[in-house]
Parts: sequence; C-alpha cells; structure tokens
Amino acid sequence: MDSNPYLIYADVLHSQQDTAIGSQSSPIPLFGTQATEGSNFDPDSPVGPRGKKPMVDGKEVGEFQTMWKIKQEDLAHKEKLQKMKLLEKLFEKQEPLPDYEEDLKKKLISELM
Repeated sequence: MDSNPYLIYADVLHSQQDTAIGSQSSPIPLFGTQATEGSNFDPDSPVGPRGKKPMVDGKEVGEFQTMWKIKQEDLAHKEKLQKMKLLEKLFEKQEPLPDYEEDLKKKLISELM
C-alpha cells in the first residue's frame, strides 16, 4: 500500500470522475439551491427563501452617505489631534531642536492656526 497522500487523493479523484453530481446513485446529498425540483421549503413553513431587500426611496443610500460623512469628520478630528500632540511634544523639549524638527513645528503651527 502506498503511503503517499497525494497518490491516494489522485486515485479518489479519478474514481469519482465518472460519478455525475445529482444523479440517483450519487452518495452526496444536494442542497435546495442545487436540486432541480426547486426549493426544499414547504409553502406552509414559517422559514422561507429570502429575497433581496427592496430599496425604499434611496433610504439605504442616504444612511450610507450620512455614515460616510460622520466617518470622514471623525478621521479629520483624529488627524488634527495627532498633529496637536506632536506639536505639544515639540514644545515640551528643553534642548534646541534640530532643523527638521523646527521646520516641522513651523509647519504644524501654520496648519493648525
């Protein structure tokens, strides 16, 4: 017997190649969406197939735009707070600032004012 799992897998694939999916001799059960008769739901069942959600006068689009606007404002506030914290750290330094930090400090002051 071969212990190579790839050969065993290949043999299984070749043996199942002649089997038709959905035939009566197939040991694989079909789901309702795969069956040719339609769905497995009874008409009297409280659980039925779901359809697409109908759009109500662009309500979902409006809600998305509102959420997007709030998210953009939130990100702008966070960015401003980060810049303020960085500027605060630059002001707290006691020793003279290198040129690049001095330029950064001037840039942050001009952006925040």
